[in-house]
Order: sequence, then C-alpha cells, then structure tokens
Amino acid sequence: MRQSRPELEAESWAFALAIYARPGVAEACLALQYELGVDVMLLLIATFAAVKNRILLTPDEIAAMDEACRPWRDQIVRRLRAIRTELKTGPRSAPNKTAEQFRSKVKALELEAEKLENKLLAECLPLRPGQAKARPEQLRAVLNDVVMRFADQRGTKARAGLSSSIDVIVGAAMQDA
Repeated sequence: MRQSRPELEAESWAFALAIYARPGVAEACLALQYELGVDVMLLLIATFAAVKNRILLTPDEIAAMDEACRPWRDQIVRRLRAIRTELKTGPRSAPNKTAEQFRSKVKALELEAEKLENKLLAECLPLRPGQAKARPEQLRAVLNDVVMRFADQRGTKARAGLSSSIDVIVGAAMQDA
C-alpha cells in the first residue's frame, strides 16, 4: 500500500529525529554540515527513502529535492541557525541567562523550520515502488551523492575523514533496515 504525503512527512520526520539521536549521528551530520554545507535534512530524508521506502535516490532526484528546499533552507533555516550560534558567544550583552533563554527559543524555531523543510522534502520524494532492502554500500553511495552535491556547490573536495561521518550514519540507519 502506498503512503500518502502526510504519512510520508510524519514518518520521515520521526525517522530523522530517531536517527539523529543515535550515538555519533549528530556529530557526523554536523561535521558534514560545517565542513561542506551539507543539508542535514536532505541527508536524513535520503536515508529514510533508502531504509524505509527502499528507494535509492538518484543524483537527479537529489538535485531536484535540493532545489525545491533551497530557498527555505537558505532564507530561513540557515538564518535561524546563525542567530542561535551567534547567541552562544555574543553580541556584546550575551551570553547571559536572558540571552540563553532567548537562544533556546530560537533553537526551537530552528527545529520547527527544519520540520517544515522536511515537509518540503517529503513532498518531493518519488513514489515509485521500492526495491529490495537497501544494502549498506547502496545507502553509502546515495549519501555520498548528497555530500558531493554540496561539496561541488562550494567548489571544495570532501576530506577523506568525512567518509567516516557517512559510515556512522549508514551504521545507525541500517539498524532499522
């Protein structure tokens, strides 16, 4: 039975939260985000598509999904993240207790913005029939395509050490496969 878009949205968000909470995954995702500008939500929904829907996204599908959510990510998510990050050390009156409370509110808004990005991405997920259970090397290849898209956009080459970040995500995700 095919899932509806709202079901895909809810399941992909729950999956993203669960995977992100596993040991080492947050650090792996953030390493890819900080080093190459990788969109963590795109990385996690590509993982969801492979593990839960048995759909291995193609580079063209990854590009289409990236383009669909880029304005939201660039104009909203990244701006909220920048504000939250800046509140850790400054401006001049921060950090202090009041600024930290405000930072917590911004963090909650950032999470809500990521949830809305997940919705955009879920709306773009292909609804073709799934294949056989994804193998770790297949998931690794899809995630590598996601990472390379962002590395190419920055005009940089992914450091060899970042492949271990992909391996951490693959290992955590394959527990659900």
